Amino acid sequence: MFAPKIKPPLNHRPLQNLILYHGDPVILRFYCNICANIRNATALFLFLAPMITFWRIIKSKSTEQFSGIPYVMTLLNCLLSAWYGLPFVSKNNLLVSTINGTGAGIEFIYVLIFIVYAPKKEKTKILGLFAFVLTFFAAVALISLLALHGNTRKLFCGFATAVFSIIMYGSPLSIMRTVIRTKSVEFMPFFLSLFCFLCGTSWFIYGLIGNDPFVYVNNGFGSFLGALQLILYFIYRKNKGKGKNENKSTSVASVELGLHDKPNTNGAQNGHE
Repeated sequence: MFAPKIKPPLNHRPLQNLILYHGDPVILRFYCNICANIRNATALFLFLAPMITFWRIIKSKSTEQFSGIPYVMTLLNCLLSAWYGLPFVSKNNLLVSTINGTGAGIEFIYVLIFIVYAPKKEKTKILGLFAFVLTFFAAVALISLLALHGNTRKLFCGFATAVFSIIMYGSPLSIMRTVIRTKSVEFMPFFLSLFCFLCGTSWFIYGLIGNDPFVYVNNGFGSFLGALQLILYFIYRKNKGKGKNENKSTSVASVELGLHDKPNTNGAQNGHE
């Protein structure tokens, strides 16, 4: 008689578990590469989505009532994520570093454009926040590089990255509240919401495959918020533009990163109205 085939014990790496239980690692790697390509593509589209907003700013030579804060915070998130993905901080996350490094460059350009065309008071505020972002990132990088080693370094950088990623993804809460109040999606572009959902979901899956809670927890939150934005969009899509006058009158107080009441949409930049 043949002895029953005993499956090998599970380990702590989900990808390896899939290989042990489902066979050909080449096929599994193929699907993982597809997931990685989708993840990078959606992240890039998310970073590029505000180009329409900034083209409008350049043409009008005014930032109008757009908020610059989400772009600065997204820059910080990209810088921290790019640092976290470096091999001497966390292994097998180089793609995290490359796509977020690209995002940091794009966000840097957005911030510079915003500073150029912002009114004096707003310019001063954004410059101050920009200085804080660079200082904070430099502090995290230096502390992790000089004072921490091994897993402690990964935990420190991962925690900082996750916190600011959640803050960035939390920005849509303000525009979602505005959409519900005005019953208009005037300031919640469909494609920005779509790519927020796709980006969060693809990074969430990537984090699960790599068993990295600093990737899948915050991006799972982002995926959930992206899904809520899409649901709101389809509920109120026929009312687009009808709440414009009310938005203009209420957006002066403004919610920036969910703190006030100004419509802004961030995703990797949910920060434009």
